[in-house]
Amino acid sequence: MFFLLNALGVLVVLGLIYLCSPNKAKVNWKSILKLLIVEFLITWFMLSTKIGSWVINKIASFFTWLIDCANEGISFVFPSALASEQVDFFFSALMPIIFIITFFDILSYFGILTWIIDKVGWLISKISGLPKLESFFSIQMMFLGNTEALAVIRQQLTALHENRLLTFGIMSMSCISGSIIGAYLTMVPATYVFVAIPLNCLNALLLANMLNPVHVSKEEDIVYVPTKEERGDFFSTISNSMLIGIRMVIVIAAMVIGYVALTAGVNGILGFFVHGLTIQKVFSYIFSPFAFLLGLPVDDAMYVAQLMGIKLTTNEFVGMLDLMGRIKELAPHTVAVAVTFLTSFANFSTVGMIYGAFNSTISEEKSKIIGRNVWKLLVSGMAVSLLSAMIVGLFVW
Repeated sequence: MFFLLNALGVLVVLGLIYLCSPNKAKVNWKSILKLLIVEFLITWFMLSTKIGSWVINKIASFFTWLIDCANEGISFVFPSALASEQVDFFFSALMPIIFIITFFDILSYFGILTWIIDKVGWLISKISGLPKLESFFSIQMMFLGNTEALAVIRQQLTALHENRLLTFGIMSMSCISGSIIGAYLTMVPATYVFVAIPLNCLNALLLANMLNPVHVSKEEDIVYVPTKEERGDFFSTISNSMLIGIRMVIVIAAMVIGYVALTAGVNGILGFFVHGLTIQKVFSYIFSPFAFLLGLPVDDAMYVAQLMGIKLTTNEFVGMLDLMGRIKELAPHTVAVAVTFLTSFANFSTVGMIYGAFNSTISEEKSKIIGRNVWKLLVSGMAVSLLSAMIVGLFVW
């Protein structure tokens, strides 16, 4: 019975997203079917074979190396911050952005990243039905995170129309950052974190196909290559990259502080009228039907629904900390779907981070496309997390 509920959940989420699509006639069902087949194969491969786990760990180790390099620079300026047992979010997740942007800008300067985007994007686009750049962006954000990935391709984004920019905003809700994978692994089982990463990538493409179907001509489906004059000299390029990085760090920090504070303010107002009522509890009741569709018994469903509310209104860290305290008493299926659901940045503050990234790297005018479509970003982020959790749930009982 629970397995059938879990399977039904996949169809229900897809059906609801289809109803939300403003361009239903343009939805590419063939590509969506191909993406789902690939997702089931990846989930089986990752959960049933040692090779799959080895591959993801090798990829993750590369990004861990990038973060270690970034930490060398951070510790030189702020030695006491990284020497602390509990490193602040600002230093662990935001400050590494400066080096990551610079590193990938160097690859772009020499044409390496541009070539990879073109070739890998072409392969993924054959499955996803989306253009090369959108397809490769989904791969980037598996470990780079949304703001870092947006910054890396900022030169590409400046040449795009608004309808395509919205696709990047929608997809950006479904990523994580390599800088915080280690933190996740201290709280929850690594297996489900690593399975969630590629599933979120593919589901982001799937949701973008449904919520904002984009069709471009062969002439438009290209990777923008900046001219030699636009690139400037090497040292000017990397210096500019670092300045862009610190500006983005400040913008993102402001957005996160503001949205978390707003959540606390809303909770204070709700608590004034109804004792103990919070926005997290409100969303837990809203999400409870979807928790049941994860194939969970009543008690577990209500608990996972609460985790969903916590993630949306605050962040996944708070949810994982809560889950960590109860993980030993929960069934394997409950742990699998809960961890997979929590492994992404889909929450209110992420919308602010994406808007800030667009504003600081592209232009204030173009970033308005995000402000006008906040509901699409939130729906896509939660739907991606649900689909990933439901697919993993089918393989773990």
